[in-house]
Amino acid sequence: MRFPRICPLLCALVPGLAAAGSAETPAGPRQTAIYARPFEPAIAPALLPLPPGAVQPAGWLRDWARSARDGITGHLDEWHPTFAQGWKGVPIQAPGAKPDGTGWPLEQSAYWLDGALRLGFVLHDEALIGKIRARLDPVVDGVNKAGPGATFIYWKPGYKPDGFESWAHSQMGRALVALFQGTGERRVLDALVKVYADYPPRMGNIDLGDGQVSGLCNVDPMLETYSYSGDPRILDRALQAMSQPEVGRDIRRWETGGLSPGHTDIFYENIRLPAVAYPWSGDPHQLNATLAAFKWLDENHVLPYGVASGEEFASGIGAFRKTETCDITSMLLATSWMYRIQGSGAWGDKMERAFFNAAAAAADRDFKAMCYYQSPNRIQSAALPCEQPNCPGPEGNRFHPLGCPTVLCCVGAINRIIPNFVIHMWMATGDNGLAAALYGPSTVEARVGAGMPVRIVTATDYPFGESVRMTVTPREAVEFPLYVRIPGWCGGASITVDGAPFPATPDQRGFVRIARTWAGSTVVDVTLPMHPEVVRGYETEFPSANRDYFSFEPAQVFERRHLPYASVSYGPLLFALPIAEVDANTPVKTAKWRYAIAVDPRMRDEGIRVVRQPMPAHWDWSPDAPVALEAPARAFDWQPTDAQALPERPIEGPASETLRLVPYGCTKFRISMFPVTAGACSNGPR
Repeated sequence: MRFPRICPLLCALVPGLAAAGSAETPAGPRQTAIYARPFEPAIAPALLPLPPGAVQPAGWLRDWARSARDGITGHLDEWHPTFAQGWKGVPIQAPGAKPDGTGWPLEQSAYWLDGALRLGFVLHDEALIGKIRARLDPVVDGVNKAGPGATFIYWKPGYKPDGFESWAHSQMGRALVALFQGTGERRVLDALVKVYADYPPRMGNIDLGDGQVSGLCNVDPMLETYSYSGDPRILDRALQAMSQPEVGRDIRRWETGGLSPGHTDIFYENIRLPAVAYPWSGDPHQLNATLAAFKWLDENHVLPYGVASGEEFASGIGAFRKTETCDITSMLLATSWMYRIQGSGAWGDKMERAFFNAAAAAADRDFKAMCYYQSPNRIQSAALPCEQPNCPGPEGNRFHPLGCPTVLCCVGAINRIIPNFVIHMWMATGDNGLAAALYGPSTVEARVGAGMPVRIVTATDYPFGESVRMTVTPREAVEFPLYVRIPGWCGGASITVDGAPFPATPDQRGFVRIARTWAGSTVVDVTLPMHPEVVRGYETEFPSANRDYFSFEPAQVFERRHLPYASVSYGPLLFALPIAEVDANTPVKTAKWRYAIAVDPRMRDEGIRVVRQPMPAHWDWSPDAPVALEAPARAFDWQPTDAQALPERPIEGPASETLRLVPYGCTKFRISMFPVTAGACSNGPR
């Protein structure tokens, strides 16, 4: 076993950690990174998260975060008893609730509590923080007052969560880790230690093709707790859980591509776990298994907006395939962990793709309604794509204040999306610098160098614009490195420092390192040129492994298919043809959408015109977007069905129309996986 390193320096810099660092544990070389935990793994993380609240959203991103606060996130407990009564140990009149206060509401309300608390921290909103603390503090107090063997389900003495309750327990563990990170209160850490030092190590498995959840998701809050407390019992239990024979078998099977197309949300939750354990165990098979799982998803199930299909099981690639909103949350969680562990900017690319596209489309523009499912093409309200009758029930594609009133996981989980992105926009590095990990308007306040406070204000319209201006202002002159991420899709990036050109060639991880003495206010301008890009692909059949689950689908969707489509991107944004709407659930009946895209994917920029206008005073994902694309297309008699969403072959004939495409996240009805014309793709990649 590899032993962790102790970091006494952090105990002096982060409130509440001095006592936490006093536990006895085998010590290695001293780690001097400011934001390292008191107990770090021997394989140090490449990037170190800042405390929640260190990064604050600005500009359009602040508008969106405030809409969440004023909508679902800030008021969900007022809308349904699951969120008003969850984790209080009282009976709840709600679907899936058990008489003893356990069941579905534990999972669903823990999602909301975690996301709302983090949003309160990033907005520095004391009212929202206070509202959520009023719910979390009784859990902390209940655990600390309970006898030995307590769990977060504190009202059941001696209870050992198993199966679903253990899975739900892990979500509360994550919320309490956030509470400790945001406050530094020792009582919160005491509760986490008390629970996880005695938690049973046999929690479940990682490959659950049958859709069952796993308590193994407690591993990441366990290891987070250990990194602050150093209690060796917690590390021992976490590593025992990951070394169970059945877990090891699946890890080695994943390495060779043997994965099951199971429930996508659960799969995203689970695939990060081997990699999360890897820095502590030193077992490269664990990291390789997670990387192989991501690769398998990318090749078989990821849709153009950057998240895999999941309705609720993985369903391949197709224009009417659906993604559950929970999948977006768990995908961003998994990729943020990989970003921390490996430090590769490619994980930032994945996070931005999902956040700017799939995440934006899941909520209505005022964040007071959301959809349980979304799909690349949405033409009608209750059909095309068809309703999923098994789960969650009718109207899963529609926007509703609770998403789907009978299954409340997604309306709880959606609240995690914005704060999880904001918290990871800036991360610290082991050489006491800062990395611009994700782009968007923000302000970060952190410590660098030998502990000097610095403030960096990022002014940008990104991803709607190409320019990012970072104004770096330390309290006093200080030497530290600033890492600037160059996205993988970007060619010809440029950087200036106070107007002087700086080499913009990224390193192997995709970052440019600017190491200098910073004094006063220094302006770093980054230009990330964007170009329209047409990507051609093929719709695939539904996975036969889940044929029984998808019994409501026409038999044809399980037959071998190779239906050509094209999607259009501009930087990290997916673009779509917006279908005019009356509201988020009602398209305009006369809207036109039957077109094939007529751009050769080999000809970058050719035939597509970029149209810009100023950012609006308030951002609400309106179709009247600040950037649009005009693309040639051919109108044709397209009659999509549930059995066949796209034509079997390219459409003959030249372009006859010019389409105005807008960012996918600005649409509720749209076409983003287009049929293609024969002339545009006859010599394109296959």
